Amino acid sequence: MIEQIATQAKKASISLAALSSQKKNSALSSIIQALSDNEDAIITANQADLEQAQRDTIKDALLKRLKFDAAKLKDSIEGIRSLIALPDPVGTTLDCTELDKGLELYRVSSPIGVLGIVFESRPDALIQISTLALKSGNAVLLKGGSEAAQTNRVLADTISKASSQAGLPKDWMALLESRADVKAMLALDEYIDLVIPRGSNAFVKYIMDNTRIPVLGHTEGICHLFIDRDADMEKAIRIAYDSKCQYPAACNAIETLLVDKTIAVSFLPRIQKEYEKGSVELRGDKSTREIIDCAPATEEDWHTEYLDLILSIRLVDGIDEAIEHINTYGSRHTDAIVSEDAKKARTFIELIDSADVFWNCSTRFSDGFRYGLGAEVGISTNKIHARGPVGLEGLLTYKWKLIGKGHIVADYSGADSRPFTHKKLEKKFGSS
Repeated sequence: MIEQIATQAKKASISLAALSSQKKNSALSSIIQALSDNEDAIITANQADLEQAQRDTIKDALLKRLKFDAAKLKDSIEGIRSLIALPDPVGTTLDCTELDKGLELYRVSSPIGVLGIVFESRPDALIQISTLALKSGNAVLLKGGSEAAQTNRVLADTISKASSQAGLPKDWMALLESRADVKAMLALDEYIDLVIPRGSNAFVKYIMDNTRIPVLGHTEGICHLFIDRDADMEKAIRIAYDSKCQYPAACNAIETLLVDKTIAVSFLPRIQKEYEKGSVELRGDKSTREIIDCAPATEEDWHTEYLDLILSIRLVDGIDEAIEHINTYGSRHTDAIVSEDAKKARTFIELIDSADVFWNCSTRFSDGFRYGLGAEVGISTNKIHARGPVGLEGLLTYKWKLIGKGHIVADYSGADSRPFTHKKLEKKFGSS
């Protein structure tokens, strides 16, 4: 059954890749209308999922991600509108080289093909992923968490019907619903071109270890904020609070706060008062506990992604120790420094080995929509192909297109061979 679905998606991906910008944007507009029209059914389905999740005693962090109310639907629709406003990424000439007179080589952006995406809890991820796939000309197989089964079913049905009525290939997207489907999908390297897992580090590792399909890994978000001795105290308080409390269940919320020892006595009591307002449980190293009252932080805390209102704090002896801690314990996701010393901040940005490194701003900005990428399918901690928020560009590859006028390789071989010109041209593929 899964092989048949993947086969149909592969066929659909071929025609989807050739769709015009107008056709794709029209389909996205139809999806917006359909989601708006089905708001009541979507929220009712989500309420049923939430009630079941509470009976199953799912963690609060997952419940927050699972909730899909009118506000989240509105945000999702705004994300689609921003996607429509973006230029079509498919068919862009990335490079043009004249190999010889009349023989021109073009490198042109193209869709990857069929994406297999496995994600947990967040129904809004289904909307983001499917619409990004559509805009980038990719077919997609989606497997959401069982805790969001009813919401995902309504959303997938709504998007599929709306896009089909707008003229898209019928089988360009499909929703998989069982764990067995995931295992079966991982064996379909003949049909699926890229797998993107969104979940725990262990889950991503399981995917990587059990498939021959390339995997774009999105591991844990063990994010850090370092408060330098030269930080502006007001900025530091605001950024530290926002980075943890604005949405603690997000993968770009901080899990560890590093504070320079020289300012700890003045900074820690102030930030503790702020965190108390947000009901944050603090865990500190020995030096931290000598200044404020909090639970002890263990070695395990430095390795932990809480996704909750829990924060570990460590005092460090300057920027070098902060960088060492982050590169040792971080997950290469998002890390930030608060400092008025530009030289130190640039050093931090250069030496931190993470996909997203910020100066004087909240880690919560690490997001495809906020970057202007038209939402995201995830945040990649890989270094190859795509890194950081994976939006449209991360769902594209390229192909080489060579246009000649009867040219043959024999003319460029041997003693009397013609030379290549290898001249860069400012031309777009398809232009005269």
